[in-house]
Order: sequence, then C-alpha cells, then structure tokens
Amino acid sequence: MSDHASGPRAFADPVVDITDMYAFPSPQQSGTLVLVLNVFPFAGTAALFSDAVEYRLRLRPATIAPNHPGSLFAVGRKEYTIGCRFALPSGDGDSLVQKGSCTTSAGATVRFNVNDELGSESRGLRVFAGVRMDPFFFDGRKALETIVTRKLAFAAQGNSTMFRQNVLSIVIELDIARTFDPGDGPLFAVVGETVTTGPMEIRLERYGRPDVKNLLVFPKDFDTVNRDIELRDLYNQEDAFKLGPAYGGALRTRMNSNLAFWDSLDGKVDWPLDSGSAHPLLALFLSDFMVIDLSKPYAPDSYFEIEQSALKRIPHQTCGGRSLNDDAIDTFLTIMVNGGNGPRISDGVDQATVRASPTFPYLAPPEPNPPVPKAPEIVSN
Repeated sequence: MSDHASGPRAFADPVVDITDMYAFPSPQQSGTLVLVLNVFPFAGTAALFSDAVEYRLRLRPATIAPNHPGSLFAVGRKEYTIGCRFALPSGDGDSLVQKGSCTTSAGATVRFNVNDELGSESRGLRVFAGVRMDPFFFDGRKALETIVTRKLAFAAQGNSTMFRQNVLSIVIELDIARTFDPGDGPLFAVVGETVTTGPMEIRLERYGRPDVKNLLVFPKDFDTVNRDIELRDLYNQEDAFKLGPAYGGALRTRMNSNLAFWDSLDGKVDWPLDSGSAHPLLALFLSDFMVIDLSKPYAPDSYFEIEQSALKRIPHQTCGGRSLNDDAIDTFLTIMVNGGNGPRISDGVDQATVRASPTFPYLAPPEPNPPVPKAPEIVSN
C-alpha cells in the first residue's frame, strides 16, 4: 500500500500515518499548484486530525544533475513550507466541530472548519481538510504474495486493498506566482511530513514517492545483513533532503537488496549493479521526494516521467509530480521489474473506488459505510 501502515509507529497511532501525497498543476486553473496530503488509513466517517501534530509539506527548488554525486537531482537549501495544525474538537456527539489552520513560510494563513466542503482561502492559498474516500488503488495482498512466493502474483483483475475506504485529507491550492520567489524552480522537490508540535520537534512520518517504504524498506528476507531489523521508523525519522550517517548503511543495504529482488521477477537482469554492487536506482529512491515542473501544464499519468527522462539523459516532457488518478503503482512496478523495457507490469487495479474530480477538493466524498479491512491471505505454491 502506498504508505499505509508504514511502520510500528503508524500502526500504533494511525492519525499520524501518512497514506499518500500528490502534487500536480490544477487541471482547470493555470498558475495553481495542488498539493494533497492524506493520513489515517481506514478512517471512519467521524475521524478527526490530531491536535498534537503538524501536518507539513516542504518544497525546495531542484535541478536535474545527471552527474551529481549520489542523485539525479540537486536540491537547494531554500525551502517553502505549508504547515497545518488542528485544535481540539468542540461540541459533543454528532455535533463535534474541529477547526484548523494552514500557514505558509511566506506568512499566509487560512483558517477553516474540518469537513467544510468549500474550504477557505486567503492570499493565494485555499485549503480543505476532512474525511474523503481514499484515492489510492493497489492490490496489496498480491504484492505481499509476490514477496513471499518470489513470483509475480498479480492477477489480470485485481482487488484494491483500499476499495471503499476513507482517509483524512488535506487539500491545498497555491497561487504559484504569489507563493514562490521569481527565479526559483520551475523544478521543485516535494516531501510530506507529520511532526510533533511540542518543544522538541520529532518527525513521525515522511513521504516522497509511493510504496518506497512498504516495497523497498519493509521486506527483510532479501537483506542478508540486517534481516532482523524493522527499518521503517528509522527511515521516517530521516530528513528526506539530507540523510544522516547513522542508519545510511542499513538503509542502503536493505533497499539495494529489495531493488535486486524486484528486478529478478521477470527472469532477467534489467538493472546491472555498478562496480560497487549498487543497484542503479538506489540513489534515486534514497532521494525520496516527488519531483514536479511548475512551468508545464497538468498532464495525466505523468508520475515518474521526469525521473525516467533524467535516467535516459533526455529532456522531460510533462509536469511530473503525481495526480490523483495516476496509476503510479503500475509505473513503479514496471520500472523496477523490467526497467520500462518490457510489457507494463500491472497489479490488475486500474482506478480508485471513485475517480477523483478535476475541481476542488478533488477527492471523492467519503464512503458512509466502509468495509472492515481484512488481514492479507497469502497462498504459497
């Protein structure tokens, strides 16, 4: 699953668990960037945000640098942030009301009521926050079966793990000209985070690209060095823009081994290891942030196009980022399994329960009676 239940801390406190992040130019409003941060997998219709957490989006100007050591992208130090906080709910029973506010690093603030369909706006910033239907689609059970059996297990017709499930969603529209300084961009690296609001700030979760943690950091069996270590909470504590040295070796070993596993599933090596036995995609996925070009218009199915073009040393053609209806998991599986040089690898699920809208707040209204999630059932050959 994209980032659902991505570690012990997320299991313990799902309201801080980032399930997904999206970044795309508005399909209908030129000059507007849409950012979506979803949390709380399998949320009930009465779910509310934590008053002890800041839900944060961070953006930094970036450039494509194929020869930059350790990454395809050079990310600047200048940072733009949007931080969202929520008050304790007031009222009782069905009349509970929760208020929130989002503030940009430039000082623009919008205050709103949670679940107000119209949201609120001020100074080039518009925000909605509340329960929506989960836009993510993926057959997570078949992915787990693939890992256990070491064979591609996806069916032509899959079953989405998130079918008719809800999340808590923060949807933000930004006026690009009013938000970013002239000369910055057009390429930006984007990261979502949940952090504590107390005197000591602690990063609880972070999110860059879908399923990096659950498909590249979680599986242990292929890691002959750190097989007994759960690394996802350690991974979450790291700054996506500047990995620290403490756990770097363990994370590199884990991701390197899992990338090699996914590459092996079509029976051939599409990503030969370099002279240091590193997978060619290792540095790219360790630099775990989404990349978007704000000079280009909205384009469907543009997820990972900028990265793939950079790998091929050719100019990218789209805005990149990720929009709500993109089949990002099929793209992710295909690039890992055959390097994009074979048939598209599909999990058999091509769209969410309800497709997202092209207008604010984009995500479909919540499912009033979401089914009880089932534990994965793995059939071994």
